[in-house]
Amino acid sequence: MAVRKLKPVTPGQRHKVVNTFEQVTTDRPEKSLLRPVKKTGGRNNTGKMTMRYIGGGHKQKYRVVDFKRDKDSIPAKVASIEYDPNRTARIALLVYADGEKRYIIAPVGLTVGQKVMSGEGVTPEIGNALFLSEIPLGTIVHNIELRPGQGAVMARSAGSFAQLVAREGKYASIKLPSGEIRMVLVTCKATVGTVSNTDHALERSGKAGRSRWLGRRPRVRGVVMNPVDHPMGGGEGRASGGHPRSRKGLLAKGYKTRAPKKASSKYIVERRK
Repeated sequence: MAVRKLKPVTPGQRHKVVNTFEQVTTDRPEKSLLRPVKKTGGRNNTGKMTMRYIGGGHKQKYRVVDFKRDKDSIPAKVASIEYDPNRTARIALLVYADGEKRYIIAPVGLTVGQKVMSGEGVTPEIGNALFLSEIPLGTIVHNIELRPGQGAVMARSAGSFAQLVAREGKYASIKLPSGEIRMVLVTCKATVGTVSNTDHALERSGKAGRSRWLGRRPRVRGVVMNPVDHPMGGGEGRASGGHPRSRKGLLAKGYKTRAPKKASSKYIVERRK
């Protein structure tokens, strides 16, 4: 993967850094795996705005991605690597031996024509989905389940990966992208490799308009609001106003918000840095 910097022909292109899309092989998605996406503009079913700074944006279709990888012991051939407007990673179209087509998150190094598999007794190679009990220690993985059969929920965005560091009894210890070490049942599945589009973090939009294309409206800082709108609002001039906090008054910037008696805390071996 690579990025390219544009020549400063216009103000919007001066700081623009875009992806080269080298890995992408086609611009035509698989029609049978497309679903419509209805935009809400941040409103709920009564029309009340419940999420601020959402609205507009280009029309998109959702690509149905297989996060469960439950089609076990059937080899699948990679037909194409595609762009997905709904996520930062690239997706790969798999065609199984029985003719079924599915999208998966494409890992780094996955190429068109390559064979991938999932299930018990599968070799731990890039793109293969295995149970944590069968993956060698030290292996880099992504698309990790939190509960058996639930489908992948961890390490799914561009360039992210986790590492299998230990196994003891029915639990495996995984070092997550945040630095947290967490115990997960060995009957959960994970996919070998690193998520594609590793240079995503180097991209720069270059102008505010590109945020609007993505459906993001301008975000207003609490400090510049009035006292009626935000705890940090008001004051003469550029008054930053006490401790940073959310609109609801909850402290931010270092204040721990995790519930102290949360049930899943016992599975966390080491908290994130």
